Amino acid sequence: MIKALLIILAILHINLAFAQTNPQETQSLTPIPKKEILEILDPPGTAALNIMLGALSSFKALKKSEQDSLENTKSLVRMKILPFIDLKTSAKITLKDHWNKLDLLQKQLFIDYISHSLIKDYVGMLHSYEKLDLVEISLHKKIKRRDNKAIVRLEVKPNADAKPILITLKMIRDKRWKIYDVVFSGVSVIKNYRAQFNSHIKRKGLESLIKKTIKKLNKQ
Repeated sequence: MIKALLIILAILHINLAFAQTNPQETQSLTPIPKKEILEILDPPGTAALNIMLGALSSFKALKKSEQDSLENTKSLVRMKILPFIDLKTSAKITLKDHWNKLDLLQKQLFIDYISHSLIKDYVGMLHSYEKLDLVEISLHKKIKRRDNKAIVRLEVKPNADAKPILITLKMIRDKRWKIYDVVFSGVSVIKNYRAQFNSHIKRKGLESLIKKTIKKLNKQ
């Protein structure tokens, strides 16, 4: 009986000691915030940087081989940049309140229009750099993320002596991170399209804008 009691007291003593030391051990392990875990496992900044560096690297190779014609550059943009742009989200935000008034074919029309416009813009941007080997792209430390959306800033230096140009990429994630808007020199590409569309709609209506967009696409 006494032996059994001693065993019980010994077990209680061990459990008490464990209960006293265990909280100290767990307190030393600071939990990692969910936001930081997401940044580590699925960083939008890395995705944005890889998209831009990949396109730049491919264009450098194209130019080095003297194959940087307008058509070849357009093809490069289609392969290296467009797959990483969420064109549907871009078009939806651009049309805003008018988006739900469109049928599927009309929605696709504006998606195609934005696609062609972005190809033109990116081709112009790539051809604007005379000395591509001197161009540097780096990730700005300040990244904002909330759920499946993120705002990533990249610094582009045309050469070592030039002042960095800040480019803001607005991104959204479905199966992977994609860009849906670019802000350059304080000007949002999507807001620029929206202003143009709204101006036409106010003057001539949505149907007129649809017809005008069809004509523009047919000319391209």
